[in-house]
Amino acid sequence: MKQYNPTSQSEIKYDYNYLTTIINQISHDSVFVERNYYPGKLGAIYSKDKTEFKLWAPTASQVEILIYDGHYGVLKENIVMARSNDDKIFTHTIEGDNHGLTYRYRLIFFDGRVNTSNDPYARAVTVNGQRSVVVDLDRTNPDNWGERMPEMDDISKAVIYELHLRDFTVDSDSGVTHKGKFLGAIEENATNPNGSSTGIDYLKELGVTHVEFLPLFDYQTVDETVEKPREYNWGYDPQNYGAPEGSYSTNPYDPFTRIKEMKQMIQAFHDAGLRVIMDVVYNHVYEVDNHSFHLTVPGYFFRYNDVGQFTNGTGVGNDTASERYMMRKYIVDSVSYWAKEYHIDGFRFDLMGIHDTTTMNTVRKALDEIDPSILLFGEGWDLYTPLSENMVANHNNAVLMPRVGQFNDGLREALKGNDFEATARGFINGAWHMEQQVAQNVLAGVDFGSYNDPQQVIQYVEAHDNFTLYDKLRAADPNLDENTITKRHELATTIILLSQGIPFIHAGQEFLRTKNGIRDSYNKPDAINKLDWLRQDEYRESVELVKNLIKLRNQEPLFHLSTYEEIKERIEVTRADYQIVQLTYRGDGYKLFVTFNAQGNMLNVPVKKGEYIKKVNNRRVYLDDNNLTGEIDNVLIDSYTTLVLKKFD
Repeated sequence: MKQYNPTSQSEIKYDYNYLTTIINQISHDSVFVERNYYPGKLGAIYSKDKTEFKLWAPTASQVEILIYDGHYGVLKENIVMARSNDDKIFTHTIEGDNHGLTYRYRLIFFDGRVNTSNDPYARAVTVNGQRSVVVDLDRTNPDNWGERMPEMDDISKAVIYELHLRDFTVDSDSGVTHKGKFLGAIEENATNPNGSSTGIDYLKELGVTHVEFLPLFDYQTVDETVEKPREYNWGYDPQNYGAPEGSYSTNPYDPFTRIKEMKQMIQAFHDAGLRVIMDVVYNHVYEVDNHSFHLTVPGYFFRYNDVGQFTNGTGVGNDTASERYMMRKYIVDSVSYWAKEYHIDGFRFDLMGIHDTTTMNTVRKALDEIDPSILLFGEGWDLYTPLSENMVANHNNAVLMPRVGQFNDGLREALKGNDFEATARGFINGAWHMEQQVAQNVLAGVDFGSYNDPQQVIQYVEAHDNFTLYDKLRAADPNLDENTITKRHELATTIILLSQGIPFIHAGQEFLRTKNGIRDSYNKPDAINKLDWLRQDEYRESVELVKNLIKLRNQEPLFHLSTYEEIKERIEVTRADYQIVQLTYRGDGYKLFVTFNAQGNMLNVPVKKGEYIKKVNNRRVYLDDNNLTGEIDNVLIDSYTTLVLKKFD
């Protein structure tokens, strides 16, 4: 091995020649990987009478625990850890109740390098995630903290609402005291200046089943020491995977406040009947050189090309190597921890296509042991990776990962056009020859053969990244009247909510959210990203439409079938041309006739002569069966709207 002489005894930069040596000897050595796999618990394992410290660092020659005087004091003591008999981990036990003890690790390697690192398994951290803290998690539980929510009896009824925590309440019109915080998200009786509900009360009224939060773990690019952070970030820059983000707490200097307040938020959502999904980002880290992965076992946790450079399928400068045993173990341990300790109800994997199928199946198995109804899905994009094609966890291999969901960009792009082109058009705004693609995807790709069941298909037209649907429609037709833009927008959302699979709504989509034409707002200010709580009143009819569509979907089993066999048996595409898609649904003793009209004119829909019940017509939803048509043989519907008729046999 080449002798490496660091210029300082702290965090260091690695040159490519040295990395190549490390990679060849460690990362690509299957004997090393298998021999050094450690299946046991890692981290600071707390009990009231002692804390066991366990760190996986098989390539280090010595590891010390650095103990600090309080959370922010000077170094008080360093303790040399013992190497385990099998050379896999370093261990040390400190007697007594060590809740609050603040520590880091110093690792010395055989070539003389010295790295100082946080604990990769840290469950609590100091401000800005700089130090690890021992925590008695029982002391962080809110009052009446109980068990998980009961298993969801029918996953097909799930409706996901994607939300950035800060966006949710930071608007001055939110009526919330703790704006942008865990506690702000659960303040009850909050209203905007017009008296309309905001915050958690609004979500309860909307009727979604799951709220998916963008990353809540500790991320790096927002300064937690500033009371009102100047920075904004979505959170896709991981720092400490096992601790909540401090900028969302009322006191980021206290390592335990963020834990308790996140639990309080989850508890309140559960009490409101809302399940919580956590967006997780295991595919990359923010700064490799200063991340605990690379500082504790250099060269192991990341993928490299043949010349020792990080692979970049994620587009952010580094890719983690989920196929390696200890990276896979870390992901499984982390997800299991959040599910057990915080009662998380689902996980959305960012850039899941960079991971391998074995890892995702192992995650699914671990979650099933906790609660089989925990949702698991991700972005299965086809990304560059040196893994073989049949190993990657992308949409092409969805059938290899039962009950692991995938975002369906097929329906997204059929409805509104290419997401990367502002002026591209889709079914809802004038594109021709999209009808078959819409019909197939509304049925969750029933004939594509890519999925095991419809619940693997996440149906959406808008998400946190790329243009909001409103902004994209505006970019394509900047001079179009607002009423037509609104109808096109509502048509797309209606199709999503009436599609097979699991519908997904971006926060504010129901009131035509705009980000002033900004495509990716991950680091833009609150003025761009905040939820405008006055907009729900401006687009009240659209909000009510979404509320009632969710109710209709929930009460009508034909809109959320559980298997492809049922879809094939019960649904027929009767027309898909000339900007019209029509489907017939066969229930037990009744039929539904659905028409999506994307034409810019009124449409006369012929029907078999008889009496029908209107369920959706001209932007209104009827939840009972009292809206009878009388005997008819046709129905006139407006441009860019949906018609749903019901007829008993």
